[in-house]
Amino acid sequence: MPSRRSFLQTAALSSVGASAAAPWVARAQAPIALRFSSSMLADDNAAHFVWYRSFETALKASTGDRFKIDYFPNNQLGKEADVVQQVKVGSIDMMVTGSSIFATVAPEIGMLDLGYLFDSYAHAGKALDGSVGRQLDGILNKRSGCSVLTWASHFGARSVYTKAPVKSLAEIKGVKLRVLPTPAFIETFKAMGAIPTPIPFGELYMAAQTGVVDGFEHDAATVLASKLNEVTKSCWLTEHLFSPMVVVIGKRGMGKIPADLQPAFMQAVATATAQQRTIASQKSTAAVEELKAKGMTFFPMAAAERAAVRAEMQKSLWSGFARQHPVTEPLFKAIDAARGQA
Repeated sequence: MPSRRSFLQTAALSSVGASAAAPWVARAQAPIALRFSSSMLADDNAAHFVWYRSFETALKASTGDRFKIDYFPNNQLGKEADVVQQVKVGSIDMMVTGSSIFATVAPEIGMLDLGYLFDSYAHAGKALDGSVGRQLDGILNKRSGCSVLTWASHFGARSVYTKAPVKSLAEIKGVKLRVLPTPAFIETFKAMGAIPTPIPFGELYMAAQTGVVDGFEHDAATVLASKLNEVTKSCWLTEHLFSPMVVVIGKRGMGKIPADLQPAFMQAVATATAQQRTIASQKSTAAVEELKAKGMTFFPMAAAERAAVRAEMQKSLWSGFARQHPVTEPLFKAIDAARGQA
């Protein structure tokens, strides 16, 4: 089979004129193939897929058939920790995931998992679209060669779901809550007085059903999709974590994109994020309403208690994190400064 170079040379020589040949050669160019991994299903209720679909549509509208995005959902290319390494070496070009997994490569990104850091996804977007996001991207790029293309949203903030009603800091004391097995999550709930209990997500339904835990923390859309409302009937709207969704591309993946197509590529990224954030907000609201219809009771967290917990987090967890990772100290300040601007 002739090489791509010899194919184009033959095509050019056989043309009757450069003006006639140029459009034909452009059409004959092989599309730029990018392998894109996700841990979620290819489903309209999956935050990853919603972003990917918007991105693919926007990219095709601006570049035609110049790109071929091969989307691999549902961990088809491996577990997220393995995919991170494959993006680093270039065997996978892009991945969409929660920000937490990249703290294994750049621990500074773990700051985004600290409780009560953000007040809303609008607040998170304001900070991450600005200097905070750029600096975290720079840290990741220096450590791994990977680049953050964008920070998007999951389908709602994480709150506390329990079998018996919990409506205050006094009532959360001593409650066994399933949490993610990361220091940020564990220390957040210790500071609130709960008993954080790391359990794999696949075992959560049974653990709540049998009383191994009294509840858990998660977002409403996941609770609904996983039918966890069958084993818990109460939600305390702590909204303790507005976890960013991040799209990352490896050095080799970025190198595949010609300079003349990079503006269109990045514009498609921006368009997808704007659309996905709007859809994420709508999905979050719809999930809460559906859970209410299925018998879930929601209790807002008192503003005074939220402020008190955030102050405690700032004094202990955030300052401790900044001492461990000094480069994050100005990032915490920038996030705080963006608090009233979103």
